[in-house]
Amino acid sequence: MTALDYLKGELARLSGSDLLRTAQPALPPRTIVACSNDYLGLAREPLDATSDEGSGAGASRLICGDHRAHRELEEGLAQWVGLEASLLFASGYAANVGAISALATRDDVVISDALNHASIIDGCRLSRAKVHVTPHRDHRAMATALALPESRAARRRFVVTETYFSMDGDSPDLRELRALCDERDAALIVDEAHALGIFGPSGGGLCREQGVVPDLLVGTLGKAVGMQGAFVAGPAVLREWLWNRARSFVFSTGPSPAMSAATLRRLSRVAAADSERARLHALSRGVRDALADAGAVIVEGSHGPIVPWLVGSASAALSLSRRLLDRGLYVSAIRPPTVPEGTARLRVTLHAALSAADRDRLVEILGNAARAR
Repeated sequence: MTALDYLKGELARLSGSDLLRTAQPALPPRTIVACSNDYLGLAREPLDATSDEGSGAGASRLICGDHRAHRELEEGLAQWVGLEASLLFASGYAANVGAISALATRDDVVISDALNHASIIDGCRLSRAKVHVTPHRDHRAMATALALPESRAARRRFVVTETYFSMDGDSPDLRELRALCDERDAALIVDEAHALGIFGPSGGGLCREQGVVPDLLVGTLGKAVGMQGAFVAGPAVLREWLWNRARSFVFSTGPSPAMSAATLRRLSRVAAADSERARLHALSRGVRDALADAGAVIVEGSHGPIVPWLVGSASAALSLSRRLLDRGLYVSAIRPPTVPEGTARLRVTLHAALSAADRDRLVEILGNAARAR
């Protein structure tokens, strides 16, 4: 008997509820993968190894791990999203946790959308600020929370939202949120993780598409950019503060300089990928319409390459995912606690590199599966 034997029982309970996560199955040849975040199809390309930059940073950037490639990539990222400066983080999770907990304190108030990513939730918790969780995309509820006496009396106020929600594929009205924050003297924090590369001019995100300047923007490099890591962008003073106070940055080894140099080169391709973005959005509309016509329940308001097919129970989502895989299409089941109870789903995600034949096959498999339910 050991101190961790209790975990066997906990895992058995997860398995009995169809909530146990296991490794991705070995996929048969020619299986179409429709659950990746590789929206532009760039992640499968080999890494360009022409750089003379080192493979490792060697230390935290505050010690001796700061390299030219890091700073050049940060400058390029800031220009891409139309903000003054940016700072690299190891992952989107590290960026949200580090930024939010470095800004908000127990004397502050954070207004957070109910469907914000786990990294945002954890950043809010670590900040020890008073957190008001408001219903999804309910701007009136956010306004009400900001008008509460404790919010008005707080030292600072922050509104946090994703711009393109990863599980529902929908978006808030960013212009309305910007106006609300200006009216209530609150900072607007946005997570553009799933929007960058696929929305806005040069793929610069939904804030740029809507002409909104956030106070802080989080972006990731492992989705449409097809590389690794993340960044926080905003005014130069924000970058300096996070350099000093974001624990997930301060106490992490710097990113690979070689990877940073390669990411900067990749960024030019992403910015120029207008035809790929157009193809992706056309494909997304076609798949969404085909599923709806076949009777599938799609999250209302969803748009773009995330097509959330609501199924209901975790067991039903797992069963449907397995049936699709038998037909040559891999779409993983999304289950609680990632999504609320009763809203398990297949999160169909599309990428611009699909061939015409695979696109037609994907639509046929999904449509047949929806009609058979």
